[in-house]
Amino acid sequence: MCDHIDEYWHGIDATELAAYVLWRINWIHPFADGNGRTARTICYMVLSAKLGYVLPGSPTIPEQIAADKQPYYKVLEEADDSWKRGFLALSGMESMLEAMLERQLRGAAPAAAN
Repeated sequence: MCDHIDEYWHGIDATELAAYVLWRINWIHPFADGNGRTARTICYMVLSAKLGYVLPGSPTIPEQIAADKQPYYKVLEEADDSWKRGFLALSGMESMLEAMLERQLRGAAPAAAN
């Protein structure tokens, strides 16, 4: 996983890289407990690092996923199914992260003056 991140750091966009990290840590499943929380945290860290700043706004992507895990589970299952068929399709995960990032950033926007 770390080799993949290093190899593709400059070649793919931030949400694509974050989607890979989110899926891969869950796929590796390295801990007895806390794999999802760890994956969401590292995904968020990679996204912030790739974009070059700590992401403003709320709810944060990890908070959004924790509040409604069904879309998250759905895209994880889609990625797992593609992997079992011999390729990796992360477009659903990327779309989910893009929408969540947009929601988070909208939460950071200053209120419009009346």
